Amino acid sequence: MNAVLAAVALMLVLSLCRVHVIIALIAGALLGGWLGGLGLAGSLGAFNQGLGGGATVALSYAMLGAFAVAISRSGLAHALADRVTRLAGHQPEAGYRRLKWLLVVLLLGAAVASQNLLPIHIAFIPLLVPPLLYVLSRLGVDRRLVACVITFGLVTPYMFLPVGFGNIFLNEILLANVARSGVDVAGVDVTRAMAIPALGMLAGLLLALFSYRRPRAYDLDAIERVEPTRQRYSPATLWVAGVAVVVTFVVQLWLDSMIVGALAGFLVFSGSGVVRWGEVDGLFTEGMKMMAMIGFIMIAAAGFAEVMRATGQVQGLVNASSALIGNNRALGALLMLLVGLLVTLGIGSSFSTVPIIAGIFVPLCVQLGFSPLAIVSLIGTAGALGDAGSPASDSTLGPTAGLNVDGQHDHIWDTVVPTFLHYNLPLLAFGWAAAMLL
Repeated sequence: MNAVLAAVALMLVLSLCRVHVIIALIAGALLGGWLGGLGLAGSLGAFNQGLGGGATVALSYAMLGAFAVAISRSGLAHALADRVTRLAGHQPEAGYRRLKWLLVVLLLGAAVASQNLLPIHIAFIPLLVPPLLYVLSRLGVDRRLVACVITFGLVTPYMFLPVGFGNIFLNEILLANVARSGVDVAGVDVTRAMAIPALGMLAGLLLALFSYRRPRAYDLDAIERVEPTRQRYSPATLWVAGVAVVVTFVVQLWLDSMIVGALAGFLVFSGSGVVRWGEVDGLFTEGMKMMAMIGFIMIAAAGFAEVMRATGQVQGLVNASSALIGNNRALGALLMLLVGLLVTLGIGSSFSTVPIIAGIFVPLCVQLGFSPLAIVSLIGTAGALGDAGSPASDSTLGPTAGLNVDGQHDHIWDTVVPTFLHYNLPLLAFGWAAAMLL
């Protein structure tokens, strides 16, 4: 049995059985390494070698967690909760409904902007989502809907718009690897190539808005324990919170470092007196605890991905698919998309999947008679598949980091499964249609 297939399958099954994701990743990596001929020692060696790949992001999340706790101390959550009552006015039901969708649109806009206008990726989530939890829960907003909305905003822009992270994925990775594999992409409009798959993501978002439209109850007391709302605040503390957020974003964009950006924002709180000097140590510890699980999953995922690469059987999986395809274009497109889905589910990165699959699939696409536009669409979709719905992807870990600060949002069943069903299945169908039509 192919080592990558077995490793990803075990990791997913254990995760769905509510085995902790970190344990599932380690178990999957050891099984994959053993089947791939690395042995126990070789598997552990490769796993340990890959751990450093996730350390930077993990530390970034720990720093952002501390900064998010500082934001809660500013009284921002209480101010938002008070604003709910005023916006609802004398028509509570209608007012709450309007405010609910206003917040959903706000989160969608922030997620989209994080990929291009302010290319800070998932850094906005621990800063924006936790202070909104009390308001969202008071309105009865299903957090599975919020997870789907944020994931849509994290994935769709980079796979469709060649700006910000989209420029990296579409031009520097997708087109570059297709061209390196022997296809002339000089006249290919990458936005047109990915338009139909992007419509699949949009269809998934509309389906999620319908699936999770009904109110869902959450324990408001649990939220207040981590995001206290009954506390004093003033225009001054709210202004400090606003300045700190702006400073964090500006510093991150300037130095390209979430760690330094979060530190700069935290220093604004500390220097202004919103966070007293004697509280700094405890606040840092509280914030790092809040994000510790997400950080460790990212580290374990980097180790898992390194074991998969060390087995060399990702290439074997691609070759086996090529042997099954023959001259059947429809079957070829479907199998290539499924392989891309499997690889990305395992390693958690669309950006890493494209270079892995392009070397074999592009020549096969040429042999099957696909046009350059269809080849770009097919390889791009195969890479993007699985980013939503992977337990190890930052597109799912990010939303969970913000939504689970009070322990009421399960990573697998409230983020991974909903995003997998609502995005991967439509993207698979629309990506296959794009390959056949273009």
